[in-house]
Amino acid sequence: MGTTFDFTPLFRSSIGFDRMLNALDAASRVEPINNWPPYDIAKMGEDDYRITMAVAGFSQDELTVTQEQNMLMVSGQKVGENDDRYLHRGIPGQAFQRRFELADHVKVVDASLLNGLLTIDLKRELPEEMKPRRIEIATGKALPKIETKAMEPAKQAA
Repeated sequence: MGTTFDFTPLFRSSIGFDRMLNALDAASRVEPINNWPPYDIAKMGEDDYRITMAVAGFSQDELTVTQEQNMLMVSGQKVGENDDRYLHRGIPGQAFQRRFELADHVKVVDASLLNGLLTIDLKRELPEEMKPRRIEIATGKALPKIETKAMEPAKQAA
């Protein structure tokens, strides 16, 4: 029996971390393990990633790759396949849907199918306003003097 974590106290006391807490909550839920189709996730560079899925028997028209906000969905559905002719079916052809949770600012750059391998290239692209920038420090320029005013005593109510 697995341990279930309650993240409710963290939701009450943190602001702006809701996506991370939702991801932790989803990861802690026990779901049946579906290992088909098999896939690899590789880090190709500092901000570049690649998902490779073995989808033998599926054509390009039978596969769908969709990105909605921070979710990448890959699905496959065979069309017009007649199972009556097979005496043995060792190459799985069942429909599938695989979901990948993406971090903020990760976008799908390319998807290709070659030799039964679906390759999806991803890139994290931070907007310019989020990238670190260097602030120039000015020298030799006198700043205006800050004037201080004496605080007036508070008037007492009668």
